[in-house]
Amino acid sequence: MTTIERVDLPGGRDLDVAVAEGARAYELDRAHVFHSWSAQAQINPMTVIASQGSYVWDGDGNRLLDFSSQLVNTNIGHQHPTVVKAIQEQAAKLCTIAPQHVNDARSEAARLIAERTPGDLNRVFFTNGGADANEHAIRMARLHTGRYKVLSRYRSYHGGTDTAINLTGDPRRWPNDYGNSGIVHFHGPFLYRSQFHAETEQQETERALAYLDQLIRFEGPDSIAAIVLESVPGTAGIMVPPPGYMAGVREICDRYGIVFIADEVMAGFGRTGEWFAIDHFDVVPDLLTFAKGVNSGYVPLGGVAISDRIAATFADRAYPGGLTYSGHPLATAAAVATINAMQEEGIVENAARIGAEVLGPGLQALADKHPSVGQVRGLGVFWAIELVADRATKEPLAPYGGSSPAMNAVIAACKAGGLLPFANFNRIHAVPPCNVSDDEVREGLEILDRALDVADEHVRS
Repeated sequence: MTTIERVDLPGGRDLDVAVAEGARAYELDRAHVFHSWSAQAQINPMTVIASQGSYVWDGDGNRLLDFSSQLVNTNIGHQHPTVVKAIQEQAAKLCTIAPQHVNDARSEAARLIAERTPGDLNRVFFTNGGADANEHAIRMARLHTGRYKVLSRYRSYHGGTDTAINLTGDPRRWPNDYGNSGIVHFHGPFLYRSQFHAETEQQETERALAYLDQLIRFEGPDSIAAIVLESVPGTAGIMVPPPGYMAGVREICDRYGIVFIADEVMAGFGRTGEWFAIDHFDVVPDLLTFAKGVNSGYVPLGGVAISDRIAATFADRAYPGGLTYSGHPLATAAAVATINAMQEEGIVENAARIGAEVLGPGLQALADKHPSVGQVRGLGVFWAIELVADRATKEPLAPYGGSSPAMNAVIAACKAGGLLPFANFNRIHAVPPCNVSDDEVREGLEILDRALDVADEHVRS
C-alpha cells in the first residue's frame, strides 16, 4: 500500500521547525485542552501544522488529501487567498463592533446570502454557528405560531447546544435528552434501510409522508410549531430525500400552519452542487439555517434566513434574542469574500460536475468492485459509502452509534494511504472541498480503493 509522504509546506515554511512546533502544540493540547465528544484519556488527536487547498499536513509533516473538508465546512478549500486577504483587510479596518451598529461587511453578507436563498427569505439573523442558528430558528417559530412542539427526524444532527442537541436524532442526543424539550422525533425516508417496508422510492415517499401526517394528527396539529429537516441529512448518512418527499412536507406544513425549517448548515453553500440543497427539490422553507460553508469555516459564522411572513411577526414586536458577535465583521467579511469567490470561480458548478462526472461514477465503480460496500449515495461533493459485513442482510460493518475494529482498520488504511476521511459508524463520507480538482478526486478514489480491500477482509461470504 502506498504510504503518506512528507511534502514541503506551503509558503516556504521550514518543515522541521513546523514539526517541532507541532510537537509542542500536542504536548500543550494534552495538558490543557478539553476535547468535544471525547473521553479525554482515550484520544490521540492528530496535529495539523499546515493546510493548503485540498490538503493538510500532520504533525509528522506528512501531507494528506482532505476528503473530510474538516467537518464538511472548508467548501472552498484551505487558505483560499481571496478570503485570507479579506480577513486581513477587514482586521486592519474594523476588527469588531457591537451588533446594534451597522457595519458594511455584515450588510453586504446579508445581501449576498438573501440573493441566493430561495423564495422570499430576504432577511438574515447572524449567529456564531449552526447550533445557535437552529436554536434561534426554533425560537422564532415558537413565537410566530404560539405553539411549542417541534418535530425532527431520527438520523439527523442539528448541533450541540441544548435545544439543538435535543433536535438531533442520533445517539449524541441520548445523554442530554430528558424528554422535556418539546421535541418529537419521527422516521424520515431512507430506502436502503426503510422503516416503511418500501421497495421503491415512490413507495418510500408515500409511506413516509402518510406516517408523518398521522403522527401530526396524533400529536395535535395545533400544538406543533415547526418541522426541522436537514435538506440532505449529513453526519447521519447523506440520505438524499426521494422525489416528492420535501414537497410533501411543505404541503403538510401549509395544511396545519406549521413552520418548515430547512437546516442547511452542512448541505448549503455549494456542497450538493446547488447554492442550497433545498434547491434540488423546488421547495421554499419558512426559515433556513446555515453556517459552515458560508465562509468555509475560516471565522465562526452561522445564521437564519427568514421569510417575509415570519419577519413581519417581529416588525413591531421585539425579537427576544441576540448575540454579542452577531454579524461579526471578520466573519462576515470572510463570508462576502467566500461567496464572491464561489461565484467568480464557478465553485458551485464545479461541485455539481465533479459529483456527476468523477466522484459519483468513481464511487459506484468501487461499490461494484468491493463486496464490503452496501451502497454509495450523494450529490455534488457530498457522498456516503455504506460499509457492510453482509450485502444480503445489510449488516453494518460497525453498529449504529459505535465503531468496530473493522471500521478502525479501514480508517487507518485511508490515513496510511494519504487520505483524511470523514467517518461515522459504518460509513466513510467522501466530502472533499467544492473546488476539488478532477485529479485530486481520482487520487482520493485510488486510496479508497486500497482501503476498501481492508474492509473486504471483514465481509462474510
